Amino acid sequence: MSELTLHGYWRSGAAYRVRIALALKGIAYAQVTHDLRTGAQKSGDFRAIAPQGLVPALSHDGRIFTQSPAILEWIEERWPTPPLLPAGVDDRAIVRAMAALIGCDIHPLNNLRVLQAIKGDLGADADQVSGWIGRWIGDGFAALERQVTLHGRGFCHGEAPGLADCYLIPQLYSAERFGVDLAPYPALRAVGDRAGSLPSFQQAHPSAQPDAP
Repeated sequence: MSELTLHGYWRSGAAYRVRIALALKGIAYAQVTHDLRTGAQKSGDFRAIAPQGLVPALSHDGRIFTQSPAILEWIEERWPTPPLLPAGVDDRAIVRAMAALIGCDIHPLNNLRVLQAIKGDLGADADQVSGWIGRWIGDGFAALERQVTLHGRGFCHGEAPGLADCYLIPQLYSAERFGVDLAPYPALRAVGDRAGSLPSFQQAHPSAQPDAP
């Protein structure tokens, strides 16, 4: 197999979800890090790899893949075992909806670019930024809590970790980092606790990355 190289950043939630997927499937990869705090992702060298200037990007066999949802689907199709998606078409739609709830409706509103914009362009102070973060995480987690309560049996959907967990665990990390109260979400916290006991999730954790301080 040609070597995979993941371009990322230790605290990037999107890169984190790709690391989880690779770890769950036991796929080896190299890492190249780009410090988002210093704007390394905006450099000409990185934009030659990922024109949008965002992490993650994944290189394989001379090709570059960007956008974590597409990368995760590519990983699942190329290495289907163990699966990240359930067998049934209805269940796959449910799992993809859970993933999209985080990937489309929570994470983008709280990523570095948006937080910098509301602080720099709109003059939001620290309390306003915290309120912004808590609002979108809280709204999304309230809905996801109901879905996981209905469909989860240890993980977001069923008894084994999958695609939705690749999205949830980084968002739980982000919520804790920003001081969001997770008490109203016992089902999500239970998934986080169970995932945290598994070597695959431990390997993918931000603190375990080569560029972590």
